[in-house]
Amino acid sequence: MTIKKTAIALLTASALTVSLSARDQIKIVGSSTVYPFSSAVAEELGATTSYPTPVVESTGSGGGMKLFCAGNGMNTPDITNASRRMKAKEFKLCQKNGVTDITESVIGFDGIAFAQAKSNKPFSVTKKQLLLAVAAEVPSKDGKKLIANPYKKWSEIDASLPNREIVIYGPPKSSGTRDAFEDMILKGQTKKMSVYTSLYKADKVKNKAYKKYKKIRTDGVYVPSGENDNLIVSKLNKNKAAFGIFGYSFLMENDDKVQGAKVNGVLPTPNTISSGKYPISRSLFFYIKNSHASKVPAMSDFVNMFMSEDMIGHDGILGEIGLIALPDAKRATIRASVAQRDKITLEELSKKH
Repeated sequence: MTIKKTAIALLTASALTVSLSARDQIKIVGSSTVYPFSSAVAEELGATTSYPTPVVESTGSGGGMKLFCAGNGMNTPDITNASRRMKAKEFKLCQKNGVTDITESVIGFDGIAFAQAKSNKPFSVTKKQLLLAVAAEVPSKDGKKLIANPYKKWSEIDASLPNREIVIYGPPKSSGTRDAFEDMILKGQTKKMSVYTSLYKADKVKNKAYKKYKKIRTDGVYVPSGENDNLIVSKLNKNKAAFGIFGYSFLMENDDKVQGAKVNGVLPTPNTISSGKYPISRSLFFYIKNSHASKVPAMSDFVNMFMSEDMIGHDGILGEIGLIALPDAKRATIRASVAQRDKITLEELSKKH
């Protein structure tokens, strides 16, 4: 081989190595609720810097965590969005696969809307009534045992509710919105009801903590509707009896088509969500794979832009599409932690956020 051919071969090999170990375009996966916010920042990065617009995929919080925690290879995501906090088992999966340097960011608040078609009469429901509509098993009339959920109409749950078929389009098991809904509506209500907690006396002895009830019915009343919340919105206008479960931003974006129901007498609004008065509220997150930072230089600019006041502040761009800003002091604390790329720990994840 001539010197010239050898040089060309070396250059080609070098270029191939760089392409395998570095890239310009950020890969982001995760929550459908965080998707519109992450996409807005991605588009702004592409429009205002020399970096290509990041690829943002709506895979659901659970699906995103699986991809994110698969390893440190450049074929894995750099960032994953989540509409609930990373779970201990997800953190352990990351650790097992060598993803050991992760920074957690909180971008704001969101409410889980229980919504219906705009043309319907206003609807008001309690958290317990919601539980009785969606749980796979409910208390018998005498309250002594659990039976398969027999309720087909809202009026069967409570005579004060309309004589209307129960149809609920909701998120699938991979969704952080479903996780949060299960925590706040199913687990949150059943832990106060002995007919549920008594089921797990044996587990309490074995595991030192009873398993909280979170089974959603599978008889066709609750219809898992994928990770595209806009699809649920369109279904509500085709089936006027139905309700949908999705993030507040989709309610705000489609307020000409859908309306939120009152939950425990409170409508979802920016004020009721940020104050905690709306009873189905949660924080929104994204997680950074710091091992990719040196190989994907755009990550730093993207994260800084996402955490900026222009995006997540009270008058930020993301507020226009439904993000509820954190209190000023909380925002400043989280921004500083993200700027330092603080490493999240299992102990930290176990604390209530």
